[in-house]
Amino acid sequence: QVQLVESGGGLVQAGGSLRLSCAASGSIFNIDVMGWYRQVPGKQRDLVATITNAGRTNYADSVKGRFSISRDNAKNLVYLQMNSLKPEDTAVYYCNAITVVAGIVYNYWGQGTQVTVSS
Repeated sequence: QVQLVESGGGLVQAGGSLRLSCAASGSIFNIDVMGWYRQVPGKQRDLVATITNAGRTNYADSVKGRFSISRDNAKNLVYLQMNSLKPEDTAVYYCNAITVVAGIVYNYWGQGTQVTVSS
């Protein structure tokens, strides 16, 4: 089991910045990939960015060049630095962790943190 707790959401004006943090605990040694997803009411949860154990990153096209994901393995933290925020970035942001145990993939989610960007 992996537990994830997000922090750092809030209200910011367009063009501003926020940094989200996600603290992982539990069976963290099994975590292969960590990432951030976001969801607005009535829509599916979408990928924002992911980072592997090796530090390989992947971003949604809509955030490339503005958002940056990083990982502190020693502290079991993953961050999402969000710059040049736009109103369309408004969503609940969820931290995700993927583990593979005996060939079975497990997905874990945090409780989410609200990010609101005003125009």
